[in-house]
Amino acid sequence: MSNKTTQADASRIQGGQAKGGGDMTSGGFASRAQSAGDTNANNAAASGGGGGGQNAGRNDGGNGGSGQGKK
Repeated sequence: MSNKTTQADASRIQGGQAKGGGDMTSGGFASRAQSAGDTNANNAAASGGGGGGQNAGRNDGGNGGSGQGKK
């Protein structure tokens, strides 16, 4: 089992940070998680290791939410 951050992990982190009002700046944890996930995916692709479906077709870096909460 690998302990490396995947792009799917990064997506979950970003969603949680956004919903919880966390730091969404370029220096925040969600941004660093996305960078790690992208780096690990690129390294796996370069070494021929594949991604095991971890990418799931998401390259937008976000959860697609409108940012509008319930009123």
